Amino acid sequence: MALPGFWDDQANAKTRLKELNQLKSIIQSYEKLHNQSESISEWIALDETDQELVLEIESDIRVFNQSVKQLEIQSLLNGKYDSSDAIVGIYAGAGGLDAQDWATMLSRMYQRWFEKQGYSVRIIDSVLGDQSGVKTLTFLVKGPLAYGYLKTESGVHRLVRISPFNAKGKRQTSFAAVDVVPHFDNIQDDFEIPSKDLKIDTYRASGSGGQHVNKTDSAVRITHLPTNTVAQSQDSRSQSENREMAMAVLKSRLVALKEQQQADHIASLKDTSDNAWGNQIRSYVLYPYKLVKDHRTDLENSDVDAVLDGELGPFIHESLLTLYKDDR
Repeated sequence: MALPGFWDDQANAKTRLKELNQLKSIIQSYEKLHNQSESISEWIALDETDQELVLEIESDIRVFNQSVKQLEIQSLLNGKYDSSDAIVGIYAGAGGLDAQDWATMLSRMYQRWFEKQGYSVRIIDSVLGDQSGVKTLTFLVKGPLAYGYLKTESGVHRLVRISPFNAKGKRQTSFAAVDVVPHFDNIQDDFEIPSKDLKIDTYRASGSGGQHVNKTDSAVRITHLPTNTVAQSQDSRSQSENREMAMAVLKSRLVALKEQQQADHIASLKDTSDNAWGNQIRSYVLYPYKLVKDHRTDLENSDVDAVLDGELGPFIHESLLTLYKDDR
């Protein structure tokens, strides 16, 4: 930062400052844990018989262990895009109205988790359901290691409950897909997409926004024809701003496809015909019992209400530890 000309390139300066703050955060967390470990060791060395004090120390140790696990995960999230912001798409799958309602529930769950993390969230695009809920919803999530933490959330999420849309009160299984890619706010200038590969549509925005959404075709949908990758934006009243955001989202998705070499996998997440039994990464059961189970880690939690209220930390942490088990 002290080098001459550092601030001349604002985009690079912004990237470096973000990187610096993330490194400082990890170091500060380590130093805090180091001090806590010394304090706990001193208390243990006293060999106290006071039961109340023993319980307090045990509580401190449990909190300390959770913090250590959190720092361990941060130390593992050093991949090329882990520090990037994230674009999170939620897509209602098989299950009709129930699936659209389930997509809304998932959206709320993630928004609560974003709030707990202190992340900023912007809804880029939404397509409302036929009667209630949403068919698709796309977030831009900004915050430290947003993509790193969220990348293992990609996949199909399954809900089992008594359907509120069924007059006979039958049990219903619904599916929704979550798609997470890193957001590239500084894609190289040489990353150009030939115009012949793009199909650009404008349409009237739906959802909140007052009378304006019914008067102008400000929403923009851009389709990359070779890969059938779609990006939409309707959160701004300006068509040019929506076009710019949709293009940024499209480029992020295309770069992610190229870099990760997982085009087939990510495309399948967007295909609602596959959002059904057998492809789920996590199940949320509300009836006949209550249980959330991650099928990759076998982690379970019977407090479904808490999970749906944004208590996703244990599931995200365990899935990341499983992903990086060979690096630990």
